[in-house]
Amino acid sequence: MATNPPNGNGQHQIKQGDIHNAAWAACDTFRGVVDPAQYKDYILVMLFVKYISDVWKDHYGKYREQYGDDDVRIRRKLERERFVLPKGASFYDLYEQRNEANIGELINIALDEIEGANKAKLEGVFRNIDFNSEANLGRTKDRNRRLKMLLDDFNKPQLDMSPSRVSEDVIGNTYIYLIERFASDAGKKAGEFYTPKKVSELVAKLAAPKPGNRICDPACGSGGLLIEAAREVGDRNYALFGMESNGSTWALARMNMFLHGADSARIEWCDTLTSPALVENDRLMKFNVVVANPPFSLDKWGADEAQHDRYNRFWRGVPPKSKGDWAFISHMVEAALEKEGRVAVVVPHGVLFRGAAEGRIRQKMIEENLLDAVVGLPGNLFPTTSIPVAILVFDRSREKGGVNQNRKDVLFVDASREYLPGKNRNALSEEHIQKIVETVKARQDVGKYSHIATFEGIRENDFNLNIPRYVDTFEEEEEIDIDAVQQEIDQLENELAEVRAKMAAMLKDVVR
Repeated sequence: MATNPPNGNGQHQIKQGDIHNAAWAACDTFRGVVDPAQYKDYILVMLFVKYISDVWKDHYGKYREQYGDDDVRIRRKLERERFVLPKGASFYDLYEQRNEANIGELINIALDEIEGANKAKLEGVFRNIDFNSEANLGRTKDRNRRLKMLLDDFNKPQLDMSPSRVSEDVIGNTYIYLIERFASDAGKKAGEFYTPKKVSELVAKLAAPKPGNRICDPACGSGGLLIEAAREVGDRNYALFGMESNGSTWALARMNMFLHGADSARIEWCDTLTSPALVENDRLMKFNVVVANPPFSLDKWGADEAQHDRYNRFWRGVPPKSKGDWAFISHMVEAALEKEGRVAVVVPHGVLFRGAAEGRIRQKMIEENLLDAVVGLPGNLFPTTSIPVAILVFDRSREKGGVNQNRKDVLFVDASREYLPGKNRNALSEEHIQKIVETVKARQDVGKYSHIATFEGIRENDFNLNIPRYVDTFEEEEEIDIDAVQQEIDQLENELAEVRAKMAAMLKDVVR
């Protein structure tokens, strides 16, 4: 490893790239043997255990200098801080036992003890992970070999995550980096847990959370979008909330919050559309900001139950059984604070123009003056699909009594042609994001890029929000001089005839 500058204690700081590389190298233990959608859980849980073990060890050493060998006093002091690490349950205890015949079982026991000692923050986080699973990790001999290699990989100096050697941001960034790499390997399955970082960053900026806000993602996956929204606030004065239906993904989100110092985030394991858990006094909790990248056109989302939804989220209409897009949007709008809340949601383009029930819901939301902006993005940004997507921004401050009640227009932005092309996926740059955000803030027409549409204009289009109806990106083709082209063709044909004659003469000479 390259020598890095020492910190104040004379120890060398570990660079972000070094910890990224070491963590990704640990995946070789499972690559080709275990499905990427599964082995991500083992790697990320082990990263988490190593992190809390290094933090505990680092802090224990500092307090030992203060309190001497008074172990009870030191542990009480540590337990009043962020978490408790039970005796015998640290990464280093497991590393010492790496050659044991039941190492998978020992890891499970350690996880259970960590969870039990930190119920408020970690209850249930490890319930979906089994380090003793024959189905996932192979028979005993192979399983033990892989787990020993995994413990060896995480014991390397590059993965020393002591606070004196690496900042909390670096650990959080590594977690997100690994999730991104797993998403590339997992393909379509990645949609369950991952939104590309730059897309999350853009959604967070469009939602514009402020200090003191309550921020919610009702389809939070592994929590990346919530983290980006928190960063956008600019300080620690916020409250994070999320809901996720997949158990293992919910666990990733809980660990992600912990690694980013957002221990108090409330992440619920539930089905948002049929049984949302973020409720108060039998009503939906309300938030200043609601953001999401929900599953596109979710089939069998719960339309039959929606008719009698106890929270009356679908009063504008029930979306079709096979497409849950407007169901998520309906939930998000209803969960936003009246006359104040802001919503930013990633959607497939069909949401903009499909008719029937979806068309009626869309029309009602526009007539209520809730829709603020429609932003079209390039195709092939996601590991799960190559289709282009859009971001819809709803603003409840446009309601009667809100500060923006007099704003009646809708801004359309066509950013579909501006991206960084990649081998497997396209990407947005900081410049692309900045241009979109500045255009939305300025709310102005930009030739072939954005247009402010009046309510009357949208009504004339039958409330169809298809972006090309509003942003003219037509490029006039250069006029072609037919006579000049024909003259050039005639000249080329004459030259070709001369070449063929010369070739025929040369071939005759060769035959002789």
